Amino acid sequence: MSAVFALTASLLWGVADYGGGAITRRLPALTVVVVSQSAAATLLAVAVTATGGWSGGSAVLWFAVAGGVVGPFALLAFYRALALGPMGVVSPLATVGVAVPVGVGLALGERPGLAQSAGIAVAVAGVALAGGPKRGGQAVGRRAVLLALGAALGFGTVLTLSAHAAGGAGLLLTLFVLRGCNALVGGCLLLRASRRRPARLAAAARSLPVLAAVGLADVAANGMYATAANAGSQAVAAVLASLYPVVTALMARGLLKERLLRVQLLGAGLAVLGTLLLAAGG
Repeated sequence: MSAVFALTASLLWGVADYGGGAITRRLPALTVVVVSQSAAATLLAVAVTATGGWSGGSAVLWFAVAGGVVGPFALLAFYRALALGPMGVVSPLATVGVAVPVGVGLALGERPGLAQSAGIAVAVAGVALAGGPKRGGQAVGRRAVLLALGAALGFGTVLTLSAHAAGGAGLLLTLFVLRGCNALVGGCLLLRASRRRPARLAAAARSLPVLAAVGLADVAANGMYATAANAGSQAVAAVLASLYPVVTALMARGLLKERLLRVQLLGAGLAVLGTLLLAAGG
């Protein structure tokens, strides 16, 4: 079941990344981050209240607070990168962050089997190739690459912190604290920016349904990943969940008509093969 949860997280992240990247091409990235995360935090507050989950472990919740502080900056960098470069290239770069939870899992004594180790290698290679060089197509600027890699480090850190907190404080409460801190930190940055450009808030209000959907898909993916990490190997769950760029690339191809090269198709195939190896060894 851990593999199923991780793959569902991958699908949801792929959809959320496409939606966030697409809307950031017409709205400021900071606005997208704050509104989407606020919508997710509101829904989670209702869910925690309905399930009576407010009495979680306060000690481990500090890990969620730390993740919530890092999260807005990672999302901001990622959405800006998606708006600057082709999604089929930028999105796979963010999966470099999988090295953080995988490294933590290995440091804590996790030892994947032979099939899982092969699956990790093949899946990571596939995700990297899925970005592919854009020969003759839209170039990827240095700024987009640096933003994507910075976002990758942030995402990996958030995944590790949230998985640890969810194991001791409960999933819904952890996700609420994480998203609430995201909204709070991002909101302070947005308030400062909106004093100079108040029209941004009006534009965000018109796009509220789409922004809310992005936030809900993102938080659902986080929930699926935390469940997967606590139900099985954290290293394996992290790699399976990192397959989301394939989803983003395919959506960009179908909806934005971004061209997928042969190397990208090869990468998608390797990602699927790696997934099968990981599932077989789980």
